[in-house]
Amino acid sequence: MRAHTSRPVFEPCSRLHELSAEEAAIYRQLDPAKIPQHVAIIMDGNGRWAGKRALKRFLGHQQGAESVHFVMETASRINLPFITLYAFSLENNLRRPKSEVNFLMKLLRSYLVGNVQRMNDNNVRMTYIGRIHELPSEVQETMQWATESTARNTGTTLTLALNYGSRSEIVDAARSILSDLIAEAHQRGCSLEDLLQVDGIEARLDEHHITDALYTRLTPDPDLVIRTSGEQRISNFLLWQIAYSEIFITDRLWPDFRGIHLLEAIQNYQHRERRFGGLGESFTDEDLDALEPATEVAEEIVTKLTPKQLAPR
Repeated sequence: MRAHTSRPVFEPCSRLHELSAEEAAIYRQLDPAKIPQHVAIIMDGNGRWAGKRALKRFLGHQQGAESVHFVMETASRINLPFITLYAFSLENNLRRPKSEVNFLMKLLRSYLVGNVQRMNDNNVRMTYIGRIHELPSEVQETMQWATESTARNTGTTLTLALNYGSRSEIVDAARSILSDLIAEAHQRGCSLEDLLQVDGIEARLDEHHITDALYTRLTPDPDLVIRTSGEQRISNFLLWQIAYSEIFITDRLWPDFRGIHLLEAIQNYQHRERRFGGLGESFTDEDLDALEPATEVAEEIVTKLTPKQLAPR
């Protein structure tokens, strides 16, 4: 089993003076103690942005890469601990035209080479999730170089989801758990069935075992998920991790998304009450005392049902 890594402790933000006047105005309305630990963004709308301007799709992707830079600078200035960007899905790799996929790979390399110094200037650390091993070798080499070049930074951690699909991530996690169990059984000189019988399958496979085997095992679950372009779907993104995330959808296309829009989403997030399946902080003991007993509620419901509704089907 892989152990959890505790959340890093970040110093109070010291770069607020670098925010634009408009960004600073919004930030002053925020509660610094309630800045989300982790924001995940589904970057959508590059193609539509280009289409609305009668431009080729690759120009939309180029403008979208610029948006990443602007958003990351603002994230680092407010000391946002983690940000994950859905850059390139497994489905993109399989279903997009080969020419577009090749362009996106070139754009990724160009972005990394051109922005590593900016990341270092902003104390940003670069990581990735996804089936990275399936990407072209030259792309993997550039990604590794960017990771190593930013590894000592202690501010915002930027994670790019590349060749990523959440279902495939969960499959990979299950395979990893199974491989580890088989290896342990072999080391102990017994069968997998005997190993599970000795310890009990519950002790060997729980929610935290799956969490620890995911690509994101070193990252807290997202507090806030932002989706641009107005689409109201998750698109196979961090399905396990966003079980209790707040979701913010904007009609703004990703190439038009800037740091100020990130702050607006955080402002919206701070106005929500996160319950995690409970009753929430605003629910008081007086509210609880005022609840009718369940048996009385059930009896009242039954008395209001007609004989036809009560008849067995």
